[in-house]
Amino acid sequence: MSLFKNFGVGFSSYGKAIELLFTKGLIWYMVFPLLLNILFLVAGWLGIGSLTEWVENWLQNAMKIEDNSFFGAEYLTSVSTYISTVASGFVWVVMKFIFFFVFAYFGGYIVLICLSPVFAFLSEKTEEILTGNKYKFNGDQMMRDVVRGILLALRNLFIELFYMIIIFFLGLFIPLLGGIIGGVLLFFISSYFYGFSFIDYTNERRRMKLKESVKFIRANKGLAIANGMVFSFMLLIPFCGTTLAGFVAIISVIAATVATHKVVDLSDNPYAQKQE
Repeated sequence: MSLFKNFGVGFSSYGKAIELLFTKGLIWYMVFPLLLNILFLVAGWLGIGSLTEWVENWLQNAMKIEDNSFFGAEYLTSVSTYISTVASGFVWVVMKFIFFFVFAYFGGYIVLICLSPVFAFLSEKTEEILTGNKYKFNGDQMMRDVVRGILLALRNLFIELFYMIIIFFLGLFIPLLGGIIGGVLLFFISSYFYGFSFIDYTNERRRMKLKESVKFIRANKGLAIANGMVFSFMLLIPFCGTTLAGFVAIISVIAATVATHKVVDLSDNPYAQKQE
């Protein structure tokens, strides 16, 4: 199948995915991104608050004047208190920026890693709806699926970072590449790897080794790019992109399973149990 035809299949599968989400009882999977966002919010707020408090206490202890009997001690004490308060406020602001930076650039992969168990179940359920295939629950196999999903996300993250660094350095010598062209290239690279992660859940049930899955994705680049593009677009939305990305990822996993079924008939999977 050609690149453009693959792309069309991958993109059009979102329509079917949304239909399945609302008509086949898959909408409840949206609870998991909601819980993840609450966890991020609470962990981020408490973490930044605790770190700021620790820095403030450390500075106060470091600048504490033991002997306050000499002339000007009272003034120095008030100055040290002021400095520690300003410094803790500075740390709070810096941590906020770091928190935002991490989620802005790595939020997509954080979502993929944290929701990997959910995506594995969702992809399997989608295949069951499409083909009638069932898979006997196996705790060890499910754990391997989850670990594979996490490792694949980390693998793709580091490869994407590698391309990002190359484009950055090339942009120093070729300004045009460091601007709009570099941004577009990185967008398509991200889309490819995100789509790769979503499709691999289906490939794993076909008992494809990671090398075989890589080969399949390379042969169907358009499918992966189109599937991951919607997720990538969501991450570009300022401030709320990562918050909404988890919800879009649910649809992307369904769409990835639908698209793979259009390219490879999943009904023929010999590792599945058929409904009678």
